[in-house]
This record gives sequence, structure tokens and C-alpha cells, in this order.
Amino acid sequence: MTTPSMAQPAANGPVLRLKEITKRFGPVTANEDVSFDLFPGEVIALLGENGAGKTTLMNILFGQYTADAGEVELFGATLPPGAPRAALDGGVGMVHQHFTLADNLTVWENITLGVEPLFQMRLNASAARARIRSLSERFHLKVDPNAKVGRLTVGERQRVEILKALYRDARILILDEPTAVLTPQESDALFATLREAIGQGLSVIFISHKLHEVMAISDRVLVLRHGRLVAERRTAQTSRDELASLMVGADVKPARFAPNAAGPALLQLQGVSTPDNGAAPGLRNVTLDLAAGQITGLAGVSGNGQAALSDLISGLITAQSGQIRIHGREIGAWSPRKAVDAGIARIPEDRHKTGTIADFDLTENAILETYSTRFARKGWLDWRAARQFAKDLITTYDVRCPGPDTRIRLLSGGNMQKLILGRVLELAPDIILANQPVRGLDIGAVTYVHEQLAKARARGAAVLLISEDLDEIMQLSDVIHVISEGRLSPGFPRGSQQPEDLGAWMAGHGFDTMTAEGPHAP
Repeated sequence: MTTPSMAQPAANGPVLRLKEITKRFGPVTANEDVSFDLFPGEVIALLGENGAGKTTLMNILFGQYTADAGEVELFGATLPPGAPRAALDGGVGMVHQHFTLADNLTVWENITLGVEPLFQMRLNASAARARIRSLSERFHLKVDPNAKVGRLTVGERQRVEILKALYRDARILILDEPTAVLTPQESDALFATLREAIGQGLSVIFISHKLHEVMAISDRVLVLRHGRLVAERRTAQTSRDELASLMVGADVKPARFAPNAAGPALLQLQGVSTPDNGAAPGLRNVTLDLAAGQITGLAGVSGNGQAALSDLISGLITAQSGQIRIHGREIGAWSPRKAVDAGIARIPEDRHKTGTIADFDLTENAILETYSTRFARKGWLDWRAARQFAKDLITTYDVRCPGPDTRIRLLSGGNMQKLILGRVLELAPDIILANQPVRGLDIGAVTYVHEQLAKARARGAAVLLISEDLDEIMQLSDVIHVISEGRLSPGFPRGSQQPEDLGAWMAGHGFDTMTAEGPHAP
């Protein structure tokens, strides 16, 4: 049984109707008998744990998957199954959680691709770029139309995805984690513009794990659990706590962080600079200590040097100048292997591009960074031990999948992230680089990740938490730095700064007060 719609019928009926949608992937049921309506000018929030079936359901609506049973009606007409062009032509736009962009094309070419024939695209290039700039300003989504997508930061790529849907004059907009890489200010600006469009009749399906955003933007909330629609609430008549409980089927309590004394610095950067990478800035004379038993938070707008710092610590790039010390000793030649051998474990920002290999199974991905030291026996891999390790990760970290032989590309993004988290934390590393560790995770998984980082901190690990979620940074961090254009702010102790204070540093204010000898709070 599905939950009956609570929305009041519009005079001209729903713009979208999903009827008894069921979708299976082998033995796994992703959606089962799901039905709901969407009305003009309405915002529905779709909630559920990772793997609950939200993205699958939206891919069926968008024509990328074909349902095993059920149908989709758009403005009263039945959509042909498995036909994305029909959904696009019908006015459906979708902003995917994971990017669907061509790295070798420019921003404007990606946005206009498929809208016009190729020869027409070139003739109308100037008009296309002008319209994209107008949309960028209107929706506060700054991006250069002429930039190659392959050179953009993660945050900029997300902006291109949003612009791509808006460029097509969508009447129904599906937003799958659209603010995952936006700052709170950027998210507020996006919501303000969306409200204007909604007032003119735009209908929105909003998928997010950020419950404060759901409460701020939606009219109704639908909750999926294990592929079934289990609850529906009017947003004005529910609360974040109730929605969290409905998602996971139990009460959710956030991780608590008691004060913890800092131990010795396990990793130190002294006056480190790195080269720029295209439009992405490198580090500018950065000094940073990561102390044992502490979580050091790094806040900042996407694309301001976080990637350079992460790549440096991971061994992917080397410093132009300055010193790096690990356990008090200056390092020489640096590489990813030497970083792993030095006890540095990483949760990478992009789980698809740098965190996993899509066509490897879970076992192969579980041992990617430790196969030579942990699972090798006289030059041969111990596949039995590796498979057992993957099984243990699946159980301990609640990775929802058919088994350790499953290709990781078949998992939801959240379940990929759980496997990455498990392979990092199970090895009890001294230094943990956690780069956007909960991006795209549901509230239950977020709480679990935070608890695991707290346990690592308690046993004496030094954790660098890089996040664009200011609430997460302020909740977890013992000390907070802000990065802007490759420059690092002083370290602010927990509770010493308000969000607006950190936001000012994120915008670049305050750096002119830092002395030549190093960063000091003004």
C-alpha cells in the first residue's frame, strides 16, 4: 500500500503523477509500488537513507531507467518508458547528484549540448554564452561559460549542472542533492531564486539529506525506506527530529564531542606554497599543525585551495616551498605510497573519480591502497583474506549491496562512501584526511561517520576535516581554519566564532590583518 497524496488538487490537476512504480535490479528491489502526485508551484522533498531508492525513482521519471511495473504521467499524458528526450521535451529538468558533464567541452557547450544541432550551436554561441551569464547572475551561480569543464572545481561543476537544467526552461525541476557543494550563503541565494520561479508555477522535487533545507524549501515531504513510500507529511506539520526518525525507522541522536586535550603535532606544514592548477589556486604560505587527539576543521567556499591541501597531504603533488614534517621529521621525496606508509589515510572528495574504480568489485576497492602491505603473501594476493575484509566492512559499515563481488558502480553514492570510510578507519591510521566525508549521505549515515571520526580522535588520531558544510565544521572541530584563495586563516578554538564570523573569512575578509610572520587572529 502506498501513502495517499495529501496535496490539494490544483484546478488543472497534477503536473506529474507516478503510479505504482516498481523497479528491481536482480535480487534487489529498488522501488516497490511507489505512487505520488506533484502539483503546479509545489515543492516535494524526497527523503530516505542511502540506497532507499530515491535516485532510482527519479531516473525512472527522467527516462534513464525503465520501470518493471507502473507508469509516469506528465501533464496528463503517459510518458513512454526509457525515453529521456520525451521527459526533456515535456519540461522535466534534472540536476544529478553525480555529474553528467563532458570534461573536454566548455561550460556553454555542455549546457547547450542536445538543445540544438551541432552546426546551430556554433552559429548561436554568442547568444548562448550571454544567456548563461544572465542565468548565472540571476541564480547566483558564478561560472565562466568559456571555461573547460575538466578544469573546474567540484563546486563549479555542480553549478553547471544546475544551469544546464535552467537553460532548458524546465517546468518540473528535479534537484538531487543540489547544494552538496554550495556554501550556506550560496544555498540561501539559490533557494531565494527558486522561490521566485516556484511562485511563477515551477514545480520541484527536492532530494536532500540536509533536513534544515527540506524544512525551508518544501511544501510536502515523502519518505522512502527500502524502496517503499512509508510516510508523507506536510512540512509545516512536522519537524526535523520526526523526519530523521521516519528515514531510519528509529530515533537519531547526533554525535557528541566532549573537550579533548591536544597531543603532539603529527603533521606540520610551515610556510608551504604549491603551484596553481589552472583556475584552481594553490597554497599560499600555509602554516598548519594537525595535533593528535584533535579534529582540525577546514572551512571555505569550494575551489579556494582545499584540493591543493588535500593533494599535498595525500602525496599527489609536492610543495614549491616550505617544510612538511610528519611525527616531527621533515619529509624528503613525497608520493602517494609514501603518504600511505607514513600512516596517512584519506577519504577523498570525489568518490567516483579518485575514491573508487567503477568496474572493480567491492573486494578490489576495499584493498586498493593497502593490498601490497596487508594482503600480499610472497608476491601473491591473499584473496580469501581480502574478501573477508570486504565482508567485514559491508557488515560493520552497513554497506547495502548484494555482496563483496558486486561492481562498485552499481552502488548508491552513499554506500560507496561507507566502503571508503570503512577501509580507512579499520586500519586505525595516525593521520586521517577526511575530505567531504559525509557528502550525499543520509542523516543516519552522517551520524555514524561523525561517531567514527570521534572514536578516531579519542584514540589519538589527528583528523583534518575538509567540508563546505559550516554546521558540520562547527559541530565536529576542536579548532577551525578558513581557507580563501589558497591562504589559511588563524586557528579558531571551538565555539570562539559565530557562522557569520567564519563566513566573513570565507569571503576573504580578515586576511589583510595577518602578519608576515604567520597567521594571527585580528
